[in-house]
Amino acid sequence: MEILGYSDPLSVRPGQAIDFMVSCEAESYRADIVRLIHGDENPLGPGFVEEEVGSDADGVYAGTVQPIAIGSAIEVPDDPALRPARICVVAHVLATTPVGRRQGIVTKTSPDGDIGYGLFLDEGGHAEFVVGTAAGSIRARTTAPLTSHRWYSLAGSYDPSDGRVSVVKVAREFGGIEAGTVDAVHETHSPSDVVHSNGPLLMAAAWNGKGDGSRSLGSHFNGKISAPAVFDSALTSSELEAVFGDRSAGTPVAQWDLALKQSSSQVADMSSNGLHGRALNMPTRAVTGHTWNGASTHFGSAPDDYDAIHFHDDDLEDAGWDPGVRWNVPDTLPSGIYALRLRAEADGDSGGIDHVPFFVLPPIGGTESIAFLAPTNCYFAYANERLEDNLGLDAHPDYVDPEGGYDYIIEHRLRSLYDHHGDGSGVCYSSRLRPNLTMRPRHRMRMNNIPRLLASDLHTVEWLEHEGFGHDVLTDEALHHEGIDLLSPYRVVITGSHPEYWSGEMLDAMEAYLAGGGRCMYLGGNGFYWVTAFDPERPHVMEVRRLPGSTRAWEAWPGEYHLSSTGEYGGLWRHRGRAPQQLLGVGFSAQGFDHSAPYTVNPDLADEMAFVFDGVDLADGVIADQPSLVLGYGAAGFELDRIDHVLGTPVGTELLASTLPGAFSDSYQAVVEETMMSDSRQGGPVNENVKADIVMVPHPNGGAVFSVSSIAWSGGLSVEGYESDVSKITRNVLNAFLTEPTIG
Repeated sequence: MEILGYSDPLSVRPGQAIDFMVSCEAESYRADIVRLIHGDENPLGPGFVEEEVGSDADGVYAGTVQPIAIGSAIEVPDDPALRPARICVVAHVLATTPVGRRQGIVTKTSPDGDIGYGLFLDEGGHAEFVVGTAAGSIRARTTAPLTSHRWYSLAGSYDPSDGRVSVVKVAREFGGIEAGTVDAVHETHSPSDVVHSNGPLLMAAAWNGKGDGSRSLGSHFNGKISAPAVFDSALTSSELEAVFGDRSAGTPVAQWDLALKQSSSQVADMSSNGLHGRALNMPTRAVTGHTWNGASTHFGSAPDDYDAIHFHDDDLEDAGWDPGVRWNVPDTLPSGIYALRLRAEADGDSGGIDHVPFFVLPPIGGTESIAFLAPTNCYFAYANERLEDNLGLDAHPDYVDPEGGYDYIIEHRLRSLYDHHGDGSGVCYSSRLRPNLTMRPRHRMRMNNIPRLLASDLHTVEWLEHEGFGHDVLTDEALHHEGIDLLSPYRVVITGSHPEYWSGEMLDAMEAYLAGGGRCMYLGGNGFYWVTAFDPERPHVMEVRRLPGSTRAWEAWPGEYHLSSTGEYGGLWRHRGRAPQQLLGVGFSAQGFDHSAPYTVNPDLADEMAFVFDGVDLADGVIADQPSLVLGYGAAGFELDRIDHVLGTPVGTELLASTLPGAFSDSYQAVVEETMMSDSRQGGPVNENVKADIVMVPHPNGGAVFSVSSIAWSGGLSVEGYESDVSKITRNVLNAFLTEPTIG
């Protein structure tokens, strides 16, 4: 991409300021604030629609390229105690990619590596201790490399009185030391004092020189580090044995307890020196350490077993770009979905283009009776996802990358919550302080060439505009922080096409809203599904832990099922007794990627529900068998939901329509959480649960939910001149929700 950016914050109210971080390869760029109406360029719909706002931020700016520095580490500020005359560094490590490149474990070296000391893995996966002395750099290396995904206790030491540098490696079995696995190497040189670096101490990385006197993090470690410590003496064999056996020995100048402050970037030193550190780029916390033996499953109940952090060379919390454009949102700007439109300019010619979306919330108390709840949690869960690569699928033959984002994602190793880190472990954190190239108005999935995420939700936004339904725009992020106060001003709340990621605070707010008589139109599929949390110290970071017994892209390691940010059990809300059926009447049933299908009206439809189908031709009972901007033909598709009274579909829920048995191909499979035993009866042609149900759900005090149970629904709103079955049904329900005191 020639130009791209991101905003901070994502959700903003009139009167507040917003910054746009921009990276541009051209000498300058043009920036304009626009309102996003529709992004899908399919000729069956209205096409790409945006409105220029006309703002004081519009103009030409100088271009500059801003890099992205990935890879996590711990940084401890320099202190005289970390520059001892005699040195011993101890750490327990589980390396996930030990071979192929040099990796720092505990290092305090100069960028060129000539001074200081450090415990490393070399390119072959051997443990190596390096010391810079007045006589030059010396080192010792183990005879055998580390095996991946296995715990080892490591120690490196140097005594200047005899010039002896040593490195020791001991393999660990489940929760303890494995006998007979000592790999100790000692090298003796001329006695010489250590020449120390006055830079910070790093864990899981080392300083790299840039050739201009500056430094950057490099040599990132992939894997876990547990119970690191630095001593001011070269420990004897018996003392090392004690340390490796998790007993005290000697007096450390620093001994970091990685089990403390799990929801924080802080890393606590338990020595009297108080040499506390800070985790950089959000490594994974609340993970099992070298003493874990399966007896504990929550990091809060057995902290000693969770004295570890999992580092990755592709972690990223904050791209750290400098702001390129700042805008003070006018007090009079209507709520809506907006973007900073960027156009690169070189020698006066227009080059690359990007849209950086942001969401303008209404003033406190709202301005309309309808609110569109943008599923921003979903946008950031899928941020920069590469599902096709994960599933081993080729891109659709008609796919064209609208703005070049895919190549940028690959080049800069950007990860979504659907991806694996380079070491194969799952990505559990997603930050909004970085480019999100799948949150774009023209974004399409590579595997089936359909509009996705924000691009799909703009179908609903444009329909509301066309039909004259005034509405405010809210976000998941705002709902999490503001709760029921955000929803209570509205008669109707409309969801996006895929509101999958909900925090407990969000569920509480929606439950209270419906109980108080609110109405919700759930115009999507696979909603209210994953337990989601925001980090309390870093609210720009969202966390999800994917657990067994769910339809998942990866699976958390045993003992790591609780979220570091809140301590709560992760996975699916249905496994915590809060299945989506309880609020929406329906829950995730199946997913597929090839085509959609129509619905058939319930032949026993209650008379009081007939208003839903006013103006719809019911001669053959089939509805929504019309073109879609999402999956070709029919409004039920991609991800589907169904009624389940066992999981909590409320008494009194009215079934309005369903897809017919066998309506979907074998591309559609029943969700994993409902597949008890492996068999051949999970596909669309044979599994009766591979379906979508349209329902009306009663709630107290006149509250109600209308659920369509399909991600593809919104793709049918604007086709056939806005007179499709999808448009008529949605219009009928919305008008009733706005005007009728009771439903049914």
